[in-house]
Amino acid sequence: MSSDPMTQETPLLDYSSGPIQSLIADRGWSGLEPAERAEAAYEFVRNEIAFGYNSDDNLPASDVLRGGYGQCNTKTTLLMALLRAIGLQCRFHGFTIHKSLQRGIVPEIVYPLAPSNILHSWVEVFIDGRWVTLEGFILDEAVLTALQTAFPDQDSICAYGAGTDNLHAPAVGWSGRDTYIQRAGINADFGTFDSPDAFFAEHRQLRGIKRLLYRLVIRHWMNARVVRLRRGVVPTIPNGPATALPPQQPYVKEVV
Repeated sequence: MSSDPMTQETPLLDYSSGPIQSLIADRGWSGLEPAERAEAAYEFVRNEIAFGYNSDDNLPASDVLRGGYGQCNTKTTLLMALLRAIGLQCRFHGFTIHKSLQRGIVPEIVYPLAPSNILHSWVEVFIDGRWVTLEGFILDEAVLTALQTAFPDQDSICAYGAGTDNLHAPAVGWSGRDTYIQRAGINADFGTFDSPDAFFAEHRQLRGIKRLLYRLVIRHWMNARVVRLRRGVVPTIPNGPATALPPQQPYVKEVV
């Protein structure tokens, strides 16, 4: 096992698992230069793992890979596992986002019940002597294109899973520099962690009946709306999608 906490395997970052090792071998990523390895893993998670809502944030990377879809936190786990598996240092950066970022995906009838602060994360990878922030992998290209088509005259948006001031030219493709697609929704910063395991040991979202309803009913409803959005059918939001958020506030833990 690696002694470097930025490359260690963990229960969630299970990069020695068969599915992850098979993917890396099949794609030939280990033979690439470091920046090329990072690009290959990043673009795989961005567009070959569809945007969608899993049963839990706290899923092993191999489960996310098998499922073929994920949201910010589960895609972060998978990308971190892939980066560490191909020898790249990376870390987890945890936040919350305001729930308005998910409006349009969360059905209006249950939107008032959603917690105001939603756990969020991105990956930071050490490349060419510096830390590069990676958040732009969350939305797949089909979802992003659908939003760009639906809102041709709107640059700032905080809804439908997007939080950006540059909807029509967001920094999401790999360039070796920072990428973002939900940053405009962030309202609290928890700092960096060695792994998602460490973060979720301290921060969890839903409990009790709300957690059960989300896992069994609401997330499937949300995923059906994402499928329709990807096809160009964008759910209506009363008064249109938000373009700005309230000022950042210190994180207040909600009992949910």
